[in-house]
Amino acid sequence: MSYENLLLEKRDQIAFVTVNRPKVMNALNEKTVAELDACFSGLKNDSEARVIILTGAGEKAFIAGADINELAGYSPRQAMECALRGQAVFSRIENLGKPTIAAVNGFALGGGCELALSCTMRIASQNAKLGQPEVKLGIIPGYGGSQRLPRLIGKGMALQMILTGDPLNAEDALRWGLVNQVVAPDQLLATAEAIAKKIIANGPLAVQYSIEAVNRGLNVPLEEGLHLEGTLFGISFATEDMKEGTRAFLEKRPARFAGH
Repeated sequence: MSYENLLLEKRDQIAFVTVNRPKVMNALNEKTVAELDACFSGLKNDSEARVIILTGAGEKAFIAGADINELAGYSPRQAMECALRGQAVFSRIENLGKPTIAAVNGFALGGGCELALSCTMRIASQNAKLGQPEVKLGIIPGYGGSQRLPRLIGKGMALQMILTGDPLNAEDALRWGLVNQVVAPDQLLATAEAIAKKIIANGPLAVQYSIEAVNRGLNVPLEEGLHLEGTLFGISFATEDMKEGTRAFLEKRPARFAGH
């Protein structure tokens, strides 16, 4: 499938998705959000894609925010419907069942920061800036920023980012726990790819169950989360991958997982 605002490339069981609107710093409009939904939905059951790396075209921006020209014309009802649609798309990305790595190659502001938050992990280049500047426009985050950000970095830090609207540079984002790693710009995609290859070497069902355990467990009391973990742990023992993994360990050889 071809896209107007995205590029999709697959190699070595990694899908590379690039938001491709460099003239507007990859700003998110409704069409781009819809294409992201279609693209990630297609990758969900694509056996050629075990890990997805998401980045932005050009050297300046991952995604510099929403398309303000589009937002400015919304009625209150249209704005709410837009937010709910975007939230649903980002939630589907978060719970895709496959790891997604945001390779943040510049500005990740507003909806761009929110999209990065919905990914499994975030690797930032040294020139990256991440923020939720919506209050500077008289609005609030609408694609999940007010909910995912405090879950990731804590209430106080999240409120400081949201209420001031000030972005964090890459090193501060690392210190606050917003990104996993900071690397030189020319090493960004190589670093993300190296992490992806490490994940791909592991059991795909175990990776899927681990993401589910963490994502669902964060939103329930500890006791329920532990029960979920135990259930998924038990389910993993019903897989061929478990048999292969333990056999390979005992035979001192690399495992050959099939995802069954």
